[in-house]
Amino acid sequence: MALYYFAFGKVFVSLFIAYPSNILLKTVMKKIIPLLILIFSVESLLAQRIYVEDTAYKADLSIYEVDREYKADLLVFKVDREYKAKGDTGLWYFTDAVYKADKSIFFVDREYKADLKVFFVDREYKAGWKN
Repeated sequence: MALYYFAFGKVFVSLFIAYPSNILLKTVMKKIIPLLILIFSVESLLAQRIYVEDTAYKADLSIYEVDREYKADLLVFKVDREYKAKGDTGLWYFTDAVYKADKSIFFVDREYKADLKVFFVDREYKAGWKN
């Protein structure tokens, strides 16, 4: 029997597979690899490390900052530490480089140009999506 180790991030999957059963290996790999990719990509999709672009075409999202809380789609609180910006809860950590960010944004000057309308709140517990 051969011992195959597949390391993806923090998870180690050990499989004992007999040499003649390449079909079993292919079947297992077709099911495990997509699952592991999905698991590890969800964390980065939910993270809120933000980089502010200087031009709109470079940004993932166009953001318009509204003047009233009730007009916003998302209430955002700026956190001072990167580890506090986990999940899709409106807690944003602004990075100084695009490679450190999960999303890049551009602030537009008109509401109709925006993909998302945000309002910056003064308390962490107020952050989140508006229904």
